[in-house]
Amino acid sequence: MEKSKILTVIKDYLILSLASIIFAAGWECFMIPNGMSAGGMMGLCTIIQYATGGLIEAQYSYIAINALLIVIAVLAMGIGFGFRTIYCILFSTVAMEFLQGCTAIQCLPGEFLYVKETLLIPIIAGVLEAVGIGIVLRYGGSTGGTDIIALMVNKYWPISLSKVFLVTDLLICALLLFLPEKNFSDMCYGLVELVVFSMMIDTVVGGKRNSYQVFVFSEKYSLIADHIIEVLGRGATILKAQGWYTKNEKNVIMILIGQKELPALTAAIKEIDPRAFMSISPTNNVYGEGFDEIKTGVKLRKNK
Repeated sequence: MEKSKILTVIKDYLILSLASIIFAAGWECFMIPNGMSAGGMMGLCTIIQYATGGLIEAQYSYIAINALLIVIAVLAMGIGFGFRTIYCILFSTVAMEFLQGCTAIQCLPGEFLYVKETLLIPIIAGVLEAVGIGIVLRYGGSTGGTDIIALMVNKYWPISLSKVFLVTDLLICALLLFLPEKNFSDMCYGLVELVVFSMMIDTVVGGKRNSYQVFVFSEKYSLIADHIIEVLGRGATILKAQGWYTKNEKNVIMILIGQKELPALTAAIKEIDPRAFMSISPTNNVYGEGFDEIKTGVKLRKNK
């Protein structure tokens, strides 16, 4: 049993390593060699690289800013970032350093991956970034960056994660306009990458801005519910049900959870009760604390 777990962990980290390389390739092979930027933490880091004339390279500011954000988040919120997140950040940095020196696989004139049509460059980069980050999310990791910022903002203000992601991504794209050698068309290439990434991430993992409704059938429902509340910081509702075949009464856990937290939830349930039965349904409209605000479009009149 222990050998099986070890092999599973090794397989997971090999996949996380490959995903980190794919993510790094989108930036170091396509976006950065062509002076482009986009949203997210890597977008900010590329802008820093361009603003400093290459003195501060993107991979170094990427790991430095993520380290600072993790420290701030832990002090402010006590967030338990898993080792997989730290591993993905570190490995992505190493991968970017390696790919930076491999000009033969960069999208440059005369090289193998050269693309003449400029508009295709952010499209390809967006696909690579979505595949890389999507696989990382599916295996319980994270690339940090704006994800950490969004979680901190959402903790103290009633703003949905989707709004925080949208605002931060647009602001980072707009920062490119402050560089003297960049113009509006350069920002538009970043927006193209951002749109492609948002569309592709839905295909890979269901989208980081989507939510899920999960039903869990398990004899160890109390342990699972306690884990959801105490570790994941989400709510859990116990529903009374009856299996019509056995006529036995059962307790069913209903959870509404964000896509980012789904891998951690499924891993925990599998660890607590390998025989648990789960039903997972995507839902795009979840309103209330921790999710989007209720929108009616009609203002209620106050009683006089």
